[in-house]
Formats: sequence, C-alpha cells, structure tokens
Amino acid sequence: MVAKYDDASWHYGRDFPKLLPKRAASTHIGMFVAWCLLNGHASDRAVADLGDAIHLLSKRTRAMTPGRFLIRMMDEKFLGSDLTDEGNAFTHAYYEGDDDSLPYIDDYTDAAGPRVTNPYRVPDTWASYDRVAPRITARYEQWVAAGRPEFLT
Repeated sequence: MVAKYDDASWHYGRDFPKLLPKRAASTHIGMFVAWCLLNGHASDRAVADLGDAIHLLSKRTRAMTPGRFLIRMMDEKFLGSDLTDEGNAFTHAYYEGDDDSLPYIDDYTDAAGPRVTNPYRVPDTWASYDRVAPRITARYEQWVAAGRPEFLT
C-alpha cells in the first residue's frame, strides 16, 4: 500500500499559480477523497479517525467543501491508510496513473469546463464536485468492468 498518494504541500512550488492561495492546491485532492469517503472506500481507520466529520461531506449536509475538508480534517494529506483495499487499488489505477498518463487529473480538468486549463484553478465548490464526481464514478465502473486492471488509460 502506498503511504501517501498526495499532499497539498507537494504542489506549492511547481506550476502552482503564484496569485492563487495555497488552499487551491487541496481542491483536486479533496474532490477525489470526498468521492472515496462518500462511496464506501473509507478504511475503518479513516472512519474511526474522522468520525462524524464525514457527514460534513454528505449530500444532505455539504457543510464543508472537499478541499476545505482535506485541509481541516486530513492535514492536506491523502494517505493509503485512508482507503479500503478496493479504494487503494482503484486510486492506484486512476489517481496515480502510470508513467505516461494521469487519467484523474485529465478528467478533473476536463470536467471543470473548457475555460479551465490549470487544475489548480478549479473552484473548491460543490458545483465543481457535482461535475467531477460522475466522471470518477464512471471510471470506477469502467475499472470494475475491465477486471480491475493495474492502470486506467
């Protein structure tokens, strides 16, 4: 299992737009983590650690945006220990990708709309999540139907 899939701090120095607040580096991570937590891929440890906080993401509540949840509740980090075995296998295939492609980031940016060319510029809103989540769901279903391959392309 991967110790850490992503950490917002990893993104601050690369092609991160200088005029954006650092919290914008958490949005793409938070969207994927929220989908995992809301779709049954949270590990027992994550459920125990996060407790009732997961309900802040529920469709009924939506009391905290995905990026803010990642910042406040998960210290900006997306860990392998946050997920079930199935969640880790899917994350490896889709979120991490292989050396030649990052299908999640491609889907994430595409779902944000034609004007968004930089994934850090996607707003941390539930409207953004509602555009991204169906793509993640479709990729998960594709991955399952394909026999859970090591990588999605």
